[in-house]
Amino acid sequence: MATLDQKSPNVLLQSLCCRITGKSEAEVAHQFQYAVRVIGSNYAPTIERDEFLVSEKIKKELLKQRREADAALFSELHRKLQTQSVLKHRWSVLYLLLSLSEDPRKPSSRVGNYGALFAQALPRDAHSTPFYCTRPQSLALGYGERSAGLSASVGTSGISSLGVYTLNGPTPTPQSLLSAAGGGQPLGSRLAWTLPVSCSPSSALALPATRPLLGPPVPSTRVVRPRRDGEVSEAALVRDILYVFQGIDGKFIKMSAQDNCYKIDSKVVLCKSLRDTSSRLAELGWLHNKVRKYTDARSLDRAFGLVGQSFCASLHQELKEYYRLLSVLHSQLQVEDEQGVNVCTESSLTLRRLLVWMYDPKVRLKTLAALVDFCQGRKGGELASAVHSYGKTGDPHMRALVQHILSLVSHPILNFLYRWIYDGELEDTYHEFFVASDPNVKTDRLWHDKYSLRKSMIPSFITMDQARKVLLIGKSINFLHQVCHDRTPPAKITPASKSADTPKDAAELLSDLEGAFQEKIDAAYFDTSKYLLDVLNRNYLLLEHLQAMRRYLLLGQGDFIRHLMDLLKPELVRPATTLYQHNLTGILETAVRATNAQFDNAEILKRLDVRLLEVSPGDTGWDVFSLDYHVDGPIATVFTRECMGHYLRVFNFLWRAKRMEYTLTDIWKGQMCNAKLLKTMPELSGVLHQCHILASEMVHFIHQMQYYITFEVLECSWDELWNKVQQAQDLDHIIAAHDVFLDTIISRCLLDNNSRSLLNQLRAIFDQIIEFQSAQDSLYRSALEELTLRLQYEEKKNRGQWGVTAEQEAEEKKRIQEFKETIPKMRSQLRILTHFYQVPAGAGSRSSRQSFGS
Repeated sequence: MATLDQKSPNVLLQSLCCRITGKSEAEVAHQFQYAVRVIGSNYAPTIERDEFLVSEKIKKELLKQRREADAALFSELHRKLQTQSVLKHRWSVLYLLLSLSEDPRKPSSRVGNYGALFAQALPRDAHSTPFYCTRPQSLALGYGERSAGLSASVGTSGISSLGVYTLNGPTPTPQSLLSAAGGGQPLGSRLAWTLPVSCSPSSALALPATRPLLGPPVPSTRVVRPRRDGEVSEAALVRDILYVFQGIDGKFIKMSAQDNCYKIDSKVVLCKSLRDTSSRLAELGWLHNKVRKYTDARSLDRAFGLVGQSFCASLHQELKEYYRLLSVLHSQLQVEDEQGVNVCTESSLTLRRLLVWMYDPKVRLKTLAALVDFCQGRKGGELASAVHSYGKTGDPHMRALVQHILSLVSHPILNFLYRWIYDGELEDTYHEFFVASDPNVKTDRLWHDKYSLRKSMIPSFITMDQARKVLLIGKSINFLHQVCHDRTPPAKITPASKSADTPKDAAELLSDLEGAFQEKIDAAYFDTSKYLLDVLNRNYLLLEHLQAMRRYLLLGQGDFIRHLMDLLKPELVRPATTLYQHNLTGILETAVRATNAQFDNAEILKRLDVRLLEVSPGDTGWDVFSLDYHVDGPIATVFTRECMGHYLRVFNFLWRAKRMEYTLTDIWKGQMCNAKLLKTMPELSGVLHQCHILASEMVHFIHQMQYYITFEVLECSWDELWNKVQQAQDLDHIIAAHDVFLDTIISRCLLDNNSRSLLNQLRAIFDQIIEFQSAQDSLYRSALEELTLRLQYEEKKNRGQWGVTAEQEAEEKKRIQEFKETIPKMRSQLRILTHFYQVPAGAGSRSSRQSFGS
């Protein structure tokens, strides 16, 4: 055994050839070449690889020969062999022993006559395979199992004429002619084994076209037509046709560049039947050239990508099987030439036999040529979509061919996909995958801008929902690593299942896209998304930051906002140019410490800050003050700059509305405090009543507006947002829900472009409230001054013995009269304010206030 292991396989094979033929090494050169070709081929039968069955057959053979002792010895040796690991392929060894033990003289022998098999010299051109070396497989010697193949492949119904090849697809194949196309064997292997059984290659193709394929041979009744002078023989045409099959011009059949087809020279003397048959056979050469031209052009194009190269490899594989068949035909022709076989004999190659045997290759080449046309100009996932769509046909054999090609084409795409969803790696040099990456995008925009879908590259067998999930899985892994700085290996986030290591694995996945493939995508999607959301909530407090936005920027923390306004009022009434941010920041910290805001997380409170807007001439502190919330790191993916801009707009609107409520509260307090004091001045009763009415209207409007904003807008929208966030399956769902929340608030708070006119009217109403406060303060200031003077006069009048002089009394009356003369001016000012409040910018304002009031 050690000596055999040291020898190369070639030396062992040559020794086997010498042992079988009984000749020297020099004399078995041709037989050795033939044996190498047989071992390197895919001519493998469909044999059940069951070691038990083979061993049982061997024991039965020994029992038939009355060798019971040998059968028992074999059983014991086989049992010992099973317990050891000396041989890896025990079935192959047992099958070889069984085959060698059979009697080669029996016509039903499984192996056949080895001496006759190797006695035939291998023709020099019989093993010329243009593409790729074949993968060695086990030597299949069951020639007797092939005899039924031809009848299933060819049938007795004859060959119908084929339709013209179109871009819409090949001509449908009759079932009776293609039933042997299945079985999973390569094309050349199947066709080679459908040839008749004989003990030599020369007789392997010698089936007469007129003989039934099943049953005993029938004597040939063919009538040989005498040739005319100068007429080309059928043997010469057969030789030409074999060259044309490979795209090589023959002596009589040449490619016509003008007509783009193979034609027989019109000067050649030939009968019409042979000319027509030759033309039909020459179509294979044209189809071969079309496929070969595509593969030659694309195989060297590196930009065609891995998917394109896989497509070319699948075409090469089909052409390789086609060349194997041609090699067998060349071998038959070579043997006929050496033995001087006449073309008219029963065992010779004829055009009619070629027409029958080449029917299946012709249909397959038509399918490949149509596929080549359909896939022109496509690459990557788009190419896979084209192949997949072309497989939607009712012909099971053509569908099986396209599915086989699709399994090879989709293999790189599935490899891209698995590396992306399990490792987050994207190595798509030629832009074939449907996930695109922009290397110029910075880390802070990784989630939004770095990765996207190439919709044109999404294969048609992958749905848009699956593609979106695939994008999210890989994007989540990269987001965790690059933005969250989470170093957890992807294998711990989601366990990697078996990838498409081979085209066979890819074919299995493609056959169950809604089952196993969908389950893999869903499992990786749920595991990765859940882990990402857990990291954001646990390490970066995403939900707490979201609630902080609601409490501080949307004025949800009522006690804090009210106390902040009280503290800021002395500062904000000053001109905006006199404000300093550090002073306001100190006031903000005081408000936090004095209210329930002090119990918030320190991580949240340190992000809360004061921001001063751009100052315009005449602005006060109320116009430029704003709260700010600093965001960075992973949470900035949810709270982007655009989102914070929206929050700033909403805060300014709510802050101004809250200021109106605060102002009206001061107005009401002033009215309540001064009502009793001014009862002694009856001349002011009309003006004060007018102030009370206008203030009541304003208070009612502002209260209705605050109710609308607080409950109809903020609370309802926040409840919808919180429910969506709790149910979110991935980060995109949270971002989308948050964007909808902000858009809803912007729209319902009249801050969008469609509500600009209403917002202008609302701002005009706010301005009237501020003016009304100023007017009322002026009125009360004048009235209180007058009241103070009157009380002083009365006190002076009652204090002295003589009272007041006539001069003092005259001055008092004059002053009172002057004050009474200012009352109409005050009433007029209030009437103007009332008018502008009620109709600040036309009738639309009243309708807007009524809508808030309702």
